[in-house]
Amino acid sequence: MSNTILYQKKISYLCTKVIENFNFKIMAEDQHTGKKYVGSDELYADVRRCMELSAEMNTGYKTEAEVRELLRKITGSEIDDTVRIFPPFNINYGKTTTFGKGSFVNFGCTFLGLGGITIEEGVFIAPHCVIATEYHPEDPETRHTLLTKPITIKKNAWIGASATILAGVTIGENAIVAAGAVVSHDVPDNTIVGGVPAKEIRKIRRNNADK
Repeated sequence: MSNTILYQKKISYLCTKVIENFNFKIMAEDQHTGKKYVGSDELYADVRRCMELSAEMNTGYKTEAEVRELLRKITGSEIDDTVRIFPPFNINYGKTTTFGKGSFVNFGCTFLGLGGITIEEGVFIAPHCVIATEYHPEDPETRHTLLTKPITIKKNAWIGASATILAGVTIGENAIVAAGAVVSHDVPDNTIVGGVPAKEIRKIRRNNADK
């Protein structure tokens, strides 16, 4: 048996053990009705499969074409040849994640995608960003429940290095999120935000050269 097959079996085993020891109840929320529901065995299996595929993506050198092919398997959807991702790339659930044409995700990003992540055309995501659609209730009695809300990053937005986008947030078209920001509220179109928590800095300036 080749080393590659042995490695893949080891990754599959380790991912299975992670899921078996995962004590949180995955609970999704319907954004229209507010109804909450606990994840099924099928959902847990999808999470395990996604972890296996992302581990494969992050092991050894992969060409851009190989990365895109793995991303197609992770998302279960077509990925345009203009989409670029630099591994390592960590994602726990890809079936509700979409990537628009010309979008780019740099090294070391983490997507917690159970709530749904929409990356529109031309989006830039810098290294070590976290896109987290998942969160826990404040009440200690229910804190082991995992809740979700979708995140949308609109056309041509730019997310700076080590920024964190929290559940339920929409980043507007052409917006810029400064490096290290933690975004907990929607960002309007053509706006720069920064800080913890992120606040508006100014509007995008048009037709000015970078200094």
